[in-house]
Amino acid sequence: MRVIRLLAILLLLAGCGEEGGKAPHVGDAPPPFKLTAMDGAAVDYPAQLSGKVVVLRFWATWCPFCKDEMKMIQAVWSQSRDKGFEVLAINAGQDKGDIDAFIAKLGVTYPVLLDPGSKVTRQYGVTGLPMTLFVGRDGRIKGRILGETDEATFRRKLEELL
Repeated sequence: MRVIRLLAILLLLAGCGEEGGKAPHVGDAPPPFKLTAMDGAAVDYPAQLSGKVVVLRFWATWCPFCKDEMKMIQAVWSQSRDKGFEVLAINAGQDKGDIDAFIAKLGVTYPVLLDPGSKVTRQYGVTGLPMTLFVGRDGRIKGRILGETDEATFRRKLEELL
C-alpha cells in the first residue's frame, strides 16, 4: 500500500501539462499561492509574509529524509521566528488524516499546508522530496536545497538572511 501511494505521488509530481512548472531559481520571485494550513487558516503567499525570511519546504510523510529534518527545522524555527522568520511546510498532496498523526508525533508547530492534488508542488517544479527554498526579505529566492540537509547547513543559510 505504501509503495502504491509513493508511486501515485511521484506520478503527480512528474505530471506534465499546463499546471506543471519549472523549479524557480536563485534570484527569482517564487510563484504566489493560496493554501489551507492544517489548523484551517488560509495562507496567501507571499502577500501575508511580506518582509519576512521564508522557508518553503516541500515534503511528504513517506519521505525517509523529511522526518528528522522537520524536527530539526522545528528547533531552528522556535529559536529564530521572533527575528522575522517563517516556515511554510507544504505537504505534497496527502490527505489531512495522513498528516495529523505524523505532525503531532514530531511536535511540529510551524505552519503545515495542504496541497490537494499537488498543484503548488507541481507549480514549483518539485521533482524530489524534500525540497527547500530560502526566500529573503526582498521576496527573492536566495537558496535551494533538493534532498536532505543537515542542521549546520540549514542554520547557515538562514542566518545569512536574518
